[in-house]
Amino acid sequence: MSDSRPAMRLLRGPLLSFHHDPGDSDAPAEGSVFHDEDGAILIEGGLIRRVGHYAALAEDLPANIETIDYRGKLMMPGFIDTHVHYVQLDIMACWGRQLLDWLNDYTFPEECRFARQVHADVIAEAFLDESLRVGTTTAQVFCTSHPGSVDAFFTAARRRGLRMLAGKVLMDRHAPPELLDSPLGGLADSERLIADWHGRDRLGYTLTPRFAPTSTREQLDATGGVLASAPDLHLQTHLSENHGEVDWVAELFPESHDYLDVYERHGLVGPRSTFAHGIHLTQPMRQRLADAGANVAFCPTSNLFLGSGLFDRQACRQAGLTVSLASDVGGGTDLSPLGSLKAAYQVGQLLGQPLTAWQGFYQLTLGNARALRLDEHIGQLRPGGEADIVILDPDASPLLKRQNARCRNLAERLFALMMLGDDRAVHATWANGECVHQRLD
Repeated sequence: MSDSRPAMRLLRGPLLSFHHDPGDSDAPAEGSVFHDEDGAILIEGGLIRRVGHYAALAEDLPANIETIDYRGKLMMPGFIDTHVHYVQLDIMACWGRQLLDWLNDYTFPEECRFARQVHADVIAEAFLDESLRVGTTTAQVFCTSHPGSVDAFFTAARRRGLRMLAGKVLMDRHAPPELLDSPLGGLADSERLIADWHGRDRLGYTLTPRFAPTSTREQLDATGGVLASAPDLHLQTHLSENHGEVDWVAELFPESHDYLDVYERHGLVGPRSTFAHGIHLTQPMRQRLADAGANVAFCPTSNLFLGSGLFDRQACRQAGLTVSLASDVGGGTDLSPLGSLKAAYQVGQLLGQPLTAWQGFYQLTLGNARALRLDEHIGQLRPGGEADIVILDPDASPLLKRQNARCRNLAERLFALMMLGDDRAVHATWANGECVHQRLD
């Protein structure tokens, strides 16, 4: 991490941030949105020191302060991805299968390659470069069962000054022998990685049993024990993604009355737990997750690509269950958070619950930060927050430029970005007060 950064920087341009959930109506809830067409963000030492109208901030700033002019763009908090497999980057866009076939045909063979440290190092670098290029500054990441895959990811993230969560996959059955650990071995690897990386700079560790079918009861018990002894750790796994998976879990765990109960019995459901997908849940299951303070990561491009089903976002909200938004990758088809928003809107349309632009951009920023219990640090443009910022260009492509010229207000501009935006719409990405990506026009 660089120690040579300027004492202060000022970013000038339109800005947008959220104070709280804007709700699902066309008009955002009162007081939920902070927007200024000529705003400014003062950055010092990796933190946001002041945010507000440019003229007000400019009155008492040093005369020689470095100012970056983003007028004509839109400054927002950096995007957050709550569930993504960095190690599956190279199997994106492989011929589609249902979930369990996908694991056997593509995922497991690909993850075997991470036994080679040099491969893990190369993919970690490529994944983070791509993430920053699409405006993602924080993610909760699955590595593989190889401890070196975690070391590679955290090393690359730390060098870039990023806030990231990641963990070694725990998996002691129903996978190729090259990927299997053991209850004691997986625990020992995790404890070493936690000691080396958790709380180091902006990094955090997330315990990562892949999903119930690939862990024995002994491994799930051991994971629950670690989580109980260190409540500042996170936990991530998969839940109710596919009908075949749900049936398999019922066969493997006949003592549990549903899939979620498997995790509950082993102490894995809590306020820092993320359950990816959660498509095939009953309302009582959603309520139990909500009561525990957990969140479900909605992965729309993956759910569509693998044919897993349509996620009922409104049923979760009615239960008070926190929903986050994620790319999944490689089952997902797009690392871009804007791609996830487009697919989430389309899924919602099929269920009669279309996603508003207000709710979508809230979800990518403060909503996801709250789901991961990271909102103390990221998710808003506010004094004292960490300076992770994405600069969007509403004129980034010919189609966007034509649509933006017709937009009458901010809601329409945001919706155009949500439906027509892609990596070109990310003009620049800032992390920890440094510009870590700049689009080359």
